[in-house]
Amino acid sequence: MATGAGKGKVKQETRRRTGRAASRGEAFCQCSVVHQDVIDRVKHGLADDRHLQTQAELFKVLADPTRLRMVNALILAEMCVCDIAALLGMTQPAVSHHLKVLRQTQLVKYRREGKVVYYSLDDEHVSNVFYQGLMHASE
Repeated sequence: MATGAGKGKVKQETRRRTGRAASRGEAFCQCSVVHQDVIDRVKHGLADDRHLQTQAELFKVLADPTRLRMVNALILAEMCVCDIAALLGMTQPAVSHHLKVLRQTQLVKYRREGKVVYYSLDDEHVSNVFYQGLMHASE
């Protein structure tokens, strides 16, 4: 295969996967040397698959903008379902559904006071994740 034809195939494949053409040297290692010391060091530092699965579920739940708005509101105050519904312009059943998903992933907790159920963040890590994501998205 001619060198020019190989580059064309790489550009076509990159365009197919990403929707844009590959620039020269982009993301493709030009060497075949394996850096075993780096591999060994990184292998020992990799997170456990079980924890990565839990983290992936957390990110999946937080990938919904409505749930992010709820988390944002609960960072600012403990709130009941009807207050969240009024704030976000949603029905109470829709809010309850999203809160159930957030509860199942231990992002929010609730307490009952008579007939009213108040929601709050489960712990400070939730607000840290929210603000880190917000900072990253704002860059």
